[in-house]
Amino acid sequence: MNGLRVYIEADGDGAETRRTRSVFYSRREDGPYYRWVYDDVIRQWRVGRVMKSATLAKSLLAAAWKTLPVTLQRSIVEHYQD
Repeated sequence: MNGLRVYIEADGDGAETRRTRSVFYSRREDGPYYRWVYDDVIRQWRVGRVMKSATLAKSLLAAAWKTLPVTLQRSIVEHYQD
């Protein structure tokens, strides 16, 4: 997907590895940010649009696609289908 970026929140303690995170962010080109949260009850990724802010952009770190859970990869692909 052209221009798709995935992010994780920058946390200083390093307690959570990228593979076990339950919150991710995505953005395509200059579009809006989306927050992805894993819901343990329904066992699915939930997505919501996030208001753009300079603070949000500064608090995110790029994540490699291959480090994302497979189920999240599928959900993101479905979300961004043209």
